[in-house]
Amino acid sequence: MPVSLAVALAGGVGAAARYGLDLLFTRDAHHVPWVTFAINVSGSFALGLLVAALDAHPHPAVRPALTIGLLGSYTTFSTLSLETYRLLDRGHIALASAYAIGSLTAGLAAVTAGVAVGRTI
Repeated sequence: MPVSLAVALAGGVGAAARYGLDLLFTRDAHHVPWVTFAINVSGSFALGLLVAALDAHPHPAVRPALTIGLLGSYTTFSTLSLETYRLLDRGHIALASAYAIGSLTAGLAAVTAGVAVGRTI
């Protein structure tokens, strides 16, 4: 299977998973967008885990399919940016700042934990 096809197929799975989670939870424009936060943090953990665990994987399509395709379409920096903008636009400056900084901090902690777990596998 060509790498680009593997990335595209895995991307479809990641996008569908994200969409499915988005449908399960209601959004409120005046509160923290917890769905996006949880998706991005869980995706960061999974990315760290996969990168560490797949370092020696011999098949050239597996790593890009899972990291770029699956997790790249599952996580979403652009939605985080838009949601932060919307909070700012509605006057929730402290909440927007906490959301943006908290997302980055939690994502970094999650990817670090994922790498640590992946290295033990």
